Amino acid sequence: MTTSTKSIITGIIIGVSLIISTIIASVVFYSTRSEGALSVTGSARQSVVADQVKWTGNWSRVVSVKNLKDGYAIMEKDEKAVRDFLISKNINSAEITVKPVFMDQIYNYGDKNPSSTEREYNLNQSVQITSNDVEKITDLAKSTKAIVDKGVIFSSYNPEYTFTKLADLRVSLLGNAIKDAMARANMIANAGGKKVNTLTSAASGVVQVLPEGSVDVSDYGTYDTSSQKKEVMVTVKASFTLK
Repeated sequence: MTTSTKSIITGIIIGVSLIISTIIASVVFYSTRSEGALSVTGSARQSVVADQVKWTGNWSRVVSVKNLKDGYAIMEKDEKAVRDFLISKNINSAEITVKPVFMDQIYNYGDKNPSSTEREYNLNQSVQITSNDVEKITDLAKSTKAIVDKGVIFSSYNPEYTFTKLADLRVSLLGNAIKDAMARANMIANAGGKKVNTLTSAASGVVQVLPEGSVDVSDYGTYDTSSQKKEVMVTVKASFTLK
């Protein structure tokens, strides 16, 4: 076989391959266009007000090892002062949880001769209140100076605000998020000369519970407990067929 003959055969093979490739590409392209799909993300957001609050207070005493018994007696008096204060603020006893005393040894790492120093311990105890009366507990957390005035070494922590109807709200917001996704899909499809046909799948994202007006979302979801006024946001990824 001559060199020219080989070149002709090679050219024919390449030409036929190109024709076949073009036909396959055309079929795939037509199939894609005729069975087109569009995936978009929709979201929905609603403002809520916390309907439950949790507040924690803590008191402590530092005592030497030989005065542990007296230290526990003082802690009991402190607890009574705390309970009296809460009762004066019309707190229901069922809402009050007092934790046991926690004892922790104090180490003085700067002491070059620790064996000559008498051991000291930090006695800690805390009270926790969970209530649906958000405003009352919020005011309570700001007025604990009355406990300190009685000689108790007391610390008040920031209240934690939650919304207990989150599960029900999430369901309704998912419906709104799908509507938002459909509206977005329609805008995109119309720009390309298409129309949205049917919803083929939908997957919900994580729930975001944010301070009012916040946009600080997280891929793993977030739940703000620092604010009474919140915004609940959900997202959904939806796929639609086009026509």
